[in-house]
Amino acid sequence: MDKMSALGMFVAAAEHGSFSLAADQLGKTPSAVTKAVAQLEAELGARLFERTTRRMALTEAGRIYLDSARQALMQLQLAGEEIEQLQHELRGSLRITAPPSFAPAFLSRVCGRFMQAHPQVRLEVDLNDNNDDLLDGGYDLALRDDPTEHPGLIVQPLLENRLLLCASPAYLARQGREVTLDNYTRHDWLILRHPLVSRSFWWVSYGGENIRLRQPVARLESDNYDFLLGCLLDGQGLQFIPNWSAAPYLRRGELMEVMVGQWRLQSAFGPWVHVLYLPHRRSTRKVREFIDILKRYLQECELIPPPSLPHP
Repeated sequence: MDKMSALGMFVAAAEHGSFSLAADQLGKTPSAVTKAVAQLEAELGARLFERTTRRMALTEAGRIYLDSARQALMQLQLAGEEIEQLQHELRGSLRITAPPSFAPAFLSRVCGRFMQAHPQVRLEVDLNDNNDDLLDGGYDLALRDDPTEHPGLIVQPLLENRLLLCASPAYLARQGREVTLDNYTRHDWLILRHPLVSRSFWWVSYGGENIRLRQPVARLESDNYDFLLGCLLDGQGLQFIPNWSAAPYLRRGELMEVMVGQWRLQSAFGPWVHVLYLPHRRSTRKVREFIDILKRYLQECELIPPPSLPHP
């Protein structure tokens, strides 16, 4: 019996807690699973399971070996996928998680381009702010705009996460374009409520200093960013929104930036949007291709600089 088959049977037995259940899943006989585990134990010189007539449990050696066995099987599967995809078009599935606000800003168009380029790949995109664990959630990659403390993950900065104060031309024509530190509380404000955002004050950068600024009473507040963005476009007030969200509306003249270069709100979500993936996904062609398409789209939108040209 080859080593990889034995590892697969050991992992299945550990996950099911039973040789017979593992055998049913794998289409093997219970004696074949028992033999495979015995072969591994003989090779290691240690018992992997404690067995009684009523239950079966991993030993300490078994728990240590299980992690390595899973990694070995995963690496073998990924290598097989990579070799197959070198010879054929990409296929299979790609699971992504990202905040909901990324979808209308850029992610829906990036996914559309990816699907057009790779029609045999099925995308699963979970849009939420839960900061789900990639491994537990079974995700191939994640996009995050919050502080990134993720040990064990590859974390790459993708684009700047800078807040702009914006309003529609209709609102500015009605209320006046001037917004200053003296009159800002007299404007109509659309304010996002979020656990990371203070409900009483803002930190702003002004004249090279950081100033704690009393938050104005909101004309409209909500915990849903897309709802507030729709109200902003409808001329209902002023709102701080990320540059990556504002960009298409600024280009089309549907929004205007207010107080350019005077004062900036410090984002509670961190200065960068990041792309994250597990180390064993580093060389997966599907992940690389998706990130390449994502970066090309953001370059076209002038949200990230184009790649530097090599020196002649």
